[in-house]
Amino acid sequence: MSNSRIIPPSELIINEDGSAFHIHLLPDQLRDNIILVGDPGRVDMVASYFDEIDYDVCSREFHAIGGVYKGKKLMCISHGIGPDNIEIVITELDALANIDFNTRKVKPEHRTLNMVRVGTSGSLQYDLKIGDFVIAEKGTGFDGILNFYAARDKVCDLEFEKEFCKHVSWDPTWAAPYTVDADAELVARIGRDDMVRGYTIAAVGFYAPQGRMVRLELKDPELNAKIESFRYNGRPITNFEMESACLQGMAKLLGHKAMTVCCIIAQRRAEDANTDYKPSVKRLVETVLDRF
Repeated sequence: MSNSRIIPPSELIINEDGSAFHIHLLPDQLRDNIILVGDPGRVDMVASYFDEIDYDVCSREFHAIGGVYKGKKLMCISHGIGPDNIEIVITELDALANIDFNTRKVKPEHRTLNMVRVGTSGSLQYDLKIGDFVIAEKGTGFDGILNFYAARDKVCDLEFEKEFCKHVSWDPTWAAPYTVDADAELVARIGRDDMVRGYTIAAVGFYAPQGRMVRLELKDPELNAKIESFRYNGRPITNFEMESACLQGMAKLLGHKAMTVCCIIAQRRAEDANTDYKPSVKRLVETVLDRF
C-alpha cells in the first residue's frame, strides 16, 4: 500500500477527541509492549502489579491500562471474546503506531509492537492437565478472517493447512482454516520449561465450533476426535481457544510480533473443567510480566 494514500474517514474512524474509534486510545497512550486479555475485568488484575499507572480507558469490551512494571513501560488491553474482536484491536493498535491521525497517511518509519495474549484454554490431549501453560506455537483459525486479506498466504503455513483439512475431511461450507506461527523471538523470551509449546486451534465460537453440544446437533460429531488424532511433523494439536490465530496472523501482516500463552482450565477428553482457575491465571500473568 502506498504511503501517499490518504485513508478516508469511512475506512479509519477517528473520534472527535483524536482517539481510535473502538478502543478509544490516543496515539501517545500506545506502548510498544502490550499484554492482551479477553476479560475487561482481568485488565485490573494485570495492572495491579504495575508500579505506576498512566491512564485507564474503557470503551465497550475494550479496557486499557498503561503503566510501568519494574521499570518497563507497557500496557494491558482487553479484546473481548472471539477473533472478530481481535481484528479490531490489532488494526487500531497498529493505526495508533503507524498512521498519522492528522494527515491520515502511513508514517514513513514503521513502529513494531510486541503483543502477548494471556488467556484460558481447553486441552485436547490427556497429557495436558488443568493448570498447565501452553504457548500457541502455531495457531489455526476456524474463523476465516485472515482469508479476507490479500497477503494471507505469505504469513501462513500452507502445508499444515493442506494436511489438516485432508485429515479431518474439512467441510467446504465452513471457512477455510489458516495457520500462523507465533513470533519466534517472543516465544523464546516468554517460554521456558514451565510452558508447553503447542499447536492451538482458534475456534470461531465456544460451543459447536469446539465440539460442544447443548441442544443443537453438530454438523460433524467426529470433528474433535479427528483433530485430536491429527499429527504434523509428529506433533499433535494441543488445545482449543479462540483468538491466537487471528492475533498472530494480523500481527505478521502488519509487521508486529505476537504470541499467545494460555492456562488450561478444561480437559476436553477427560470431560473435566475447573471454574476456580483465577489463581493459576494470576501465576501466568506474573510469569509473563517478569519475562516480557
